[in-house]
Amino acid sequence: MSTTIVQAHAHPHERYSADELRVIARVADADLQGARARDIVRWAAEAFRGRVLISQSMANTALAHLVHSVAPEIPVAFLDTGYHFPQTLATRDDLAQRIGLPIIDVRPRQSIAEQDAEHGVDLWRRDPDLCCRLRKVEPMEELLLGYDAWISGLRISAAPHRAGTPIVSFDEDRGVLKVNPLLHWSDTDLLAYTLESDVPVNPLVYDGYPSIGCAPCTHPVADGDDPRSGRWRGLGKTECGLHR
Repeated sequence: MSTTIVQAHAHPHERYSADELRVIARVADADLQGARARDIVRWAAEAFRGRVLISQSMANTALAHLVHSVAPEIPVAFLDTGYHFPQTLATRDDLAQRIGLPIIDVRPRQSIAEQDAEHGVDLWRRDPDLCCRLRKVEPMEELLLGYDAWISGLRISAAPHRAGTPIVSFDEDRGVLKVNPLLHWSDTDLLAYTLESDVPVNPLVYDGYPSIGCAPCTHPVADGDDPRSGRWRGLGKTECGLHR
């Protein structure tokens, strides 16, 4: 693996330009093909000291656990939409307590009551794209303004429609590098890490919810079905907009 792009700026809080990030993404994606997830995380931590964070959905918390074991200084962001299952919030708290992990709770500008007053009750039912934008996408984009890189838990095996996703890419809309260390992990890889490391898992996973989002828009999935088929069921929607 090349080390030509690992060094950060002399001043650790100086931002990379968009052009620099495009070059880093192109070279890193080639360099990191076949690399272990830990090595990908280590590269991101060294390349973007103080300017990298991870997002964690609190279904299986392997990503946050792995990142914390390699680079405990990297903060973890959790999008607290106000619509989460109680089990999801309990998993977040379990993770934080079990490994001493500080978690940034990222909340929308409006409470659910305020959103209902402006847009009407159950916006998620009438305009799920707008609801996701207000409660997930915009809060995350505001947080990312302070960072150069974003580590996500995307896995192709959990969402086959993401088969062409790079390990490292430049998000043109948000101006950040996106890093996916678990991209090529199979379900077996994820299970092995979970068991070996005693990783907190949302109990809903064992009740037929392989992909967990907001409670109103998440349903159980039959064995053998697409893991994401329970998300936004009947609404003609497959993504919240974070990973477009």
